[in-house]
Order: sequence, then C-alpha cells, then structure tokens
Amino acid sequence: MEIPEIRTWVIFYLLSFVVLLVALFLTTRESGQLWISLMLIIVVVGVNFTMLFSELKQQKEKRELSKKLSGTEGSLSCIDAAGRRW
Repeated sequence: MEIPEIRTWVIFYLLSFVVLLVALFLTTRESGQLWISLMLIIVVVGVNFTMLFSELKQQKEKRELSKKLSGTEGSLSCIDAAGRRW
C-alpha cells in the first residue's frame, strides 16, 4: 500500500472504532436500543469485510498486471543484451 492509502485506512478504522463505541454505549443503556447497536455492529463488520476484500482483489490484479507487463507469467526466462530469450 502507498502512504496516501494508509492514511485513508487509518481514518476509516478510526471511524469504525467510533461507531463500535457508540454501539457499546447503546447496549449499556437500559432504554432498549439493543437492535440499533446490533445493526451498527453488523454494518461496520460488513463494510470492513467488503473493503478488505476489495483491497486484496485490487492488489492481486496489480500483481497480475505487473507479471503480465514484465513477461514473467510463470516461465523462467532470461533476456540477453540483444533482446533474445533463453
């Protein structure tokens, strides 16, 4: 990951942590808001899983593109100074 993406992830997880704290606060109150806190937890976990899955998929696509552009798609070959493969 690049540095700007790390900053985005830190902010994203800080916001997720705040939402989980709000959900914890709602469960400790005796006003019957347990379903709201459970909904918040489900949404946060679902969004985190989706974001992590998409990030892993994006990294895999970058790696495959890099292999495709470099010409090392599974075969070990060398290119000499004349540009010939062997």
